[in-house]
Amino acid sequence: MTNPNTAASRAEQLRSQINAHAHSYYVLDEPQIPDAEYDKLFAELQALEAAHPQLQSLDSPTQRVGGKALAQFASVRHKVPMLSIRTETDTEATGAQNFDTRVRKELGLTDADPAVEYVAELKFDGLAMSLRYENGVLVQAATRGDGETGEDVTQNVRTIGQIPLRLVPHTSPLPPAGEGADGFDSLSLRERAGVWAFPSPATLDVRGEVYMRRDDFEALNEKQRSKINQGMKGEKTFVNPRNAAAGAVRQLDSSIAAQRPLSFFAYGLGEVTPASEGGPDFKTHFDMLQTLKIWGFPVAAQTIRAQAAPELIAYHQRIGQTRDELPFDIDGVVYKVNSLALQKQLGFVTREPRWAVAHKYPAQEQLTTVLSIDVQVGRTGKLTPVAKLAPVFVGGVTVTNATLHNEDEARRKDVRVGDTVVVRRAGDVIPEVVSVLLDKRAPGAEVFTMPHICPVCGSSAVREDDEADFRCTGGLFCGAQRKEAILHFAHRRAVEVDGLGDKLVEQLVDANIIRTLPDLYKLGLVALSGL
Repeated sequence: MTNPNTAASRAEQLRSQINAHAHSYYVLDEPQIPDAEYDKLFAELQALEAAHPQLQSLDSPTQRVGGKALAQFASVRHKVPMLSIRTETDTEATGAQNFDTRVRKELGLTDADPAVEYVAELKFDGLAMSLRYENGVLVQAATRGDGETGEDVTQNVRTIGQIPLRLVPHTSPLPPAGEGADGFDSLSLRERAGVWAFPSPATLDVRGEVYMRRDDFEALNEKQRSKINQGMKGEKTFVNPRNAAAGAVRQLDSSIAAQRPLSFFAYGLGEVTPASEGGPDFKTHFDMLQTLKIWGFPVAAQTIRAQAAPELIAYHQRIGQTRDELPFDIDGVVYKVNSLALQKQLGFVTREPRWAVAHKYPAQEQLTTVLSIDVQVGRTGKLTPVAKLAPVFVGGVTVTNATLHNEDEARRKDVRVGDTVVVRRAGDVIPEVVSVLLDKRAPGAEVFTMPHICPVCGSSAVREDDEADFRCTGGLFCGAQRKEAILHFAHRRAVEVDGLGDKLVEQLVDANIIRTLPDLYKLGLVALSGL
């Protein structure tokens, strides 16, 4: 096809067809053509763009296959900060009631006033992402980072099939009022009868979560195990879907990221062209989510509108009961005030929105065996007993250690080597031993006692009368305390020494190159070259 005009027309036709089929396959889960036919269309587009380089564009489906490896990620400052939301620590039903009570109080509502309408969503266990579109084309993808500044991971995010590279304006018949979960409530969207156009705004930042499905995670790990068995160096299996997704997103080589099966859910907006300049005029959060679906983004089917606390409670319980049946991991649900006007009225407190809250579930528990009980020494000399466990998958991660906190706690729970124990990730974060199955205890299992000498340096370990903890008296003579003190000293909040990480500090201390903090300033090439 040598005629440039004919080639351009065919390329545009192919892009439109491929994007439509990709949306049906990845977002709607309703493939319209066999894979072989899709591959033919894709190959034809690749050939056209190779023959006519001027036809290549950022929104072309061929841009999903990965590009040149990066040296590092560039920083991106979010135009609208990606703030965290408050977590409701009460994992029982009262957590939803607490949130509704706070919202009504902030709005000055009484018992006689109408119920507040909310949107209830899943809290995905993935990686928060901001997708920036300009004139309908994806131009940038950035991680959340610290909320103000993230990393530019555009090349890797382009490889995710569920994320549209171009938002194609189209028309769609409006559903009847109140019919189905996708019905629009806002009167502003009903002012035009029949067919309503959904144009993409000039500027649009879509917020959502990149994640990995459980079946995709298992398939990926199976491939990794096969590589390891074949003796391929540098390969490893992944601990959980979240870590696998985060690692894929932060691959400097996008061709590797393209081989990792990632998915995406949209749940909000950042910067968007205001209505006064031709942007969308949303009245509710739910309407915004439905429009994102029309623009081509996947939105979780479990997202609903809920009236007041009782319906939030019912949602929390229903999702909790079916949590294990979901094809992806979640660590709770999220409640948001539906009215955008009320969201604006409620505002923020300490950089968290008053109009939203994350409501987690009770920590997941599993049984495992205590292989040994080690004693770790912290920066202040505190001795902490740690149960070394037979690896067990709890709350999304493989757990091999669980803190016993101190001697009193270890005695209270009566944890002994060889015991079968219930392990929980408290708050889905910190692994802990909940209890011991005494009926499974082996005869002669010895009671744990804290050592009275430091297991690292041999100094005396003492316990003050009013304290629960034993502490090593060795100070910086103790290698464990020295390592932690150096890492604390080099932390960003202190002097911020670049490159001084755990492994290097451990080598420096074990080699007796650093005995005191001032020794850091005496390091030379000769000393470091010997490591």
